[in-house]
Amino acid sequence: MSKQKKNNCAELIKTWSLPPSATLGSSVRAKGILLEIRARLPLAGRKSIDLEAGVLTLAMPEVSRGEFRSASAIVKQALDGIESLPVIPREIEDILTISTTERHRWLNDGRLPSAGTRTVKLRGRARQITFHVFDPRVVEDILDRDLVTVWREEDAEASAENRRRAALKAKLTRSLKSGRKSPSEPEGNPDDASRPKLLGWEEFGRDGLLR
Repeated sequence: MSKQKKNNCAELIKTWSLPPSATLGSSVRAKGILLEIRARLPLAGRKSIDLEAGVLTLAMPEVSRGEFRSASAIVKQALDGIESLPVIPREIEDILTISTTERHRWLNDGRLPSAGTRTVKLRGRARQITFHVFDPRVVEDILDRDLVTVWREEDAEASAENRRRAALKAKLTRSLKSGRKSPSEPEGNPDDASRPKLLGWEEFGRDGLLR
């Protein structure tokens, strides 16, 4: 093999380890950081960086020294303060091990505070989508305090109370319906039927003795 071909096969490699404070123990979050860094690189160099086991690796041919130095500087700058990169929905669901339904419910009732919104254009489509993002330090606090367990217990208690109230309401409705008079039931005081009738009372009234 010629010396020139050998040099063309050689690679320039640089690695960076993602800190736990940035990934929050989530592989989905780590992949999100990779995509964020790729988006900052020139289109031709985006596939030159990859992620494995929490380590970013930038690799380029020996002949691309200029591009390699430029890309390395971009990655280094992107990683500066990466711990503050907002957490997107799919990442927070993986970090906290929650469902999309739970995320929406806790976001709507204020237990899961939003850090703002982000709008992105879907690849190959004209439509844009807007979604809430979250402060990584708030997410970390929720994780450390195990607030998800607390919120799920609160939700279970609220559901049980709602079921109890619904059952009580249904029972009251049935009771009111059963207490209503049927159409064939005679009007008047029901006690009248049980009173003894006096003999000659009608004649007594006709004679005018009650006037």
